[in-house]
Amino acid sequence: MIINKDFVEAAAHGGGVLGGGGGGSISEGLDFGKLALSVGEPRIVDIDQLSKDAILITVSRVGAPGAREQKVEPEDYVRAIELLLENGIHVDGIISSENGGFSTLNGFYQSAVLGLPVVDAPCNGRAHPSGLMGSLSLHKLDNYVSIQAAVGGSKDRSKYVESVVKGNMLETTKTIRELSVKAGGYVTVARNPVKASYVMKTAAVGSIEKAVLLGRAMLNSKSYGVEDVLNTVERVLEGKLVARGTVLDVYMETKEGFDVGELTIKDKKGKYTLCFCNEYMTLEQEGHRIGTFPDLITTMDLDRGLPIPSCEVKRDMEIVVLHVAKEKLTLGAGMKDPELYKGIEVLTGKKIISYSFP
Repeated sequence: MIINKDFVEAAAHGGGVLGGGGGGSISEGLDFGKLALSVGEPRIVDIDQLSKDAILITVSRVGAPGAREQKVEPEDYVRAIELLLENGIHVDGIISSENGGFSTLNGFYQSAVLGLPVVDAPCNGRAHPSGLMGSLSLHKLDNYVSIQAAVGGSKDRSKYVESVVKGNMLETTKTIRELSVKAGGYVTVARNPVKASYVMKTAAVGSIEKAVLLGRAMLNSKSYGVEDVLNTVERVLEGKLVARGTVLDVYMETKEGFDVGELTIKDKKGKYTLCFCNEYMTLEQEGHRIGTFPDLITTMDLDRGLPIPSCEVKRDMEIVVLHVAKEKLTLGAGMKDPELYKGIEVLTGKKIISYSFP
């Protein structure tokens, strides 16, 4: 894949849908991708082009997208990797933690500045709320020691942090989440060096290409109108446009470094409720469960046919809800461990495990 403006636009649009309410907005992805092109020549490679012993690190953002004081500058993404390098970590390539409007393109600016390739093997083919879900099940390896570098926060408001934590995967991930709160809501993270041979077995290999193909299909449909874009997304992902109507109510709070809440939509078939923890976790019609994370549940704007992150949905918006069964998605190892869903159940008050792992 050639990294140019067309690639950036397709990755942001397709990634936005696969974000499922999280993963950042299309506008963030477009800005970040275009910035990468303006400062250098970002590269992308397939994982089978690398040695099995090549060392890859994951780049991610951690925090609550709706936090009012959050601030992360482009140089912070580079600085997080530099902190790992300064701590003796050898790096051969970069992988993103997930797909999303921004997340699909996370790594390309760092690639342009540092000369490291982005590897098309994200930890997950859709966006997810917790750091452990994007950590390739490394927490299950008894002898694995995690090292994570976090950077972010406003210097003007004395919120800026730089930190490197090392140790048990569960504790380091928890510490990074706590740092995101202290930084005003968000930090950028570079973490968890691991061999390409392990990534090959546990990541969502090829998921950037899938996001780009979806995005190109969306953009090619744009000239035919919003309905054609929506139908294209439904067809390419083998999903279903479940509801379309008006947002009646939205409730959101920042809880333990996550955006947690729910929104209600009314269409001619009744009322639909979507519960979210950054990403959409559940979709229900009048109390009947239709979809449960890691199914993909995405809200899209009826005016433009563009995906809308959960933190940007407002009352009286006209939106459509897309549902794609998890079997149709490319999921990494972190999506297949029911233990990682327990904290999300506590935060949302919704049953997830019994639906996703019957």
